[in-house]
Amino acid sequence: MFRFLFSLLLLSSIGIAQIPAGYYNSAQGLTGQPLKTALHNIIKNHTVVSYNGLWSAFNTTDKKSNGKIWDIYSDIPSGTPAYQFTYSSDQCGNYTAEGDCYNREHSWPQSWFNSVSGPQSDLFHIYATDGYVNGQRSSWPFANNGTIFWTSTNGSTLGIATDLGYNGSAFEPIDEYKGDLARSYFYMSTRYESEDAGWTTSAATNLSTILPWQLNVLIGWHHFDPVSTKEINRNNAIYNLQDNRNPYIDNPQWADSVWLAQVLAFKNNLELDANLLVYPNPCEDILRIDNLSTTLEIENIEINDVLGKSILLVSKDELTNATTIDISEFTAGIYFIEVNAVQGKKTFKVVKK
Repeated sequence: MFRFLFSLLLLSSIGIAQIPAGYYNSAQGLTGQPLKTALHNIIKNHTVVSYNGLWSAFNTTDKKSNGKIWDIYSDIPSGTPAYQFTYSSDQCGNYTAEGDCYNREHSWPQSWFNSVSGPQSDLFHIYATDGYVNGQRSSWPFANNGTIFWTSTNGSTLGIATDLGYNGSAFEPIDEYKGDLARSYFYMSTRYESEDAGWTTSAATNLSTILPWQLNVLIGWHHFDPVSTKEINRNNAIYNLQDNRNPYIDNPQWADSVWLAQVLAFKNNLELDANLLVYPNPCEDILRIDNLSTTLEIENIEINDVLGKSILLVSKDELTNATTIDISEFTAGIYFIEVNAVQGKKTFKVVKK
């Protein structure tokens, strides 16, 4: 996790060189909804690329140096993909199987915003991807799948989600591009805030608002897969076409500033005890949880990473009124401490450095 966070900071500094001086001045020092609204005002009124113009836009936004399309649904970063598309000549067209051609994937599906002008051709959420895989994804939400129905050649899956608050059909991209798609969603929710009257609802969204369960998934992906050089270059290329930027690529910490409080509120099904406290010692190797009253009927304490994976489970038989937990073996990163009781749970965020 330390390597991921270090890369995030390093790559963010690389991207800053391309940000126009003063571009984000009005957002400095803000958090929460005021920050989101300030960012909306900065990136709104962008130059709209035509829907047909997306094909030529991909020449700078989604093309590798070898002339091949950078397809997030078929790319294998650490290996050789089963196929690659050549820019322009492999443009869809008809398709019956993977590898036939590439088309325009709206990561925020068109049916969620009724194909209205603006978002219909907004490059920050549209990617050049395999047409067949795009069809398999359809308009399903992005999530972490348990049961798998179908797997693409690069490991993207269609299946049943196992995320807190959602267990319906979902599409899960490979780990390399989870953060990319999360930041595309953060952009969409910010760019079209208050401009979504013609939009609709979905299993993951209400107009341009991302539902809490989906936010929980995306914030986890955002941390797990930090901003890459690919994203920085794509952000700059789109800026040259649309005259606006994705603020969550330029300043990744703003995703937490805007949404993490909502994610934590979602994780907290019930406030168990106003006096319940979790804090580390100065060395951040020992967590202490105070005021574990027996009236709360505590079941256990669970420590999860940002993707919801359980790292440690402490049973009720091991708990005392002031329980301490050794986390010296944990790698640096963000963890969620869940105190689970019969009538609900309370969640705390802990950062180990």
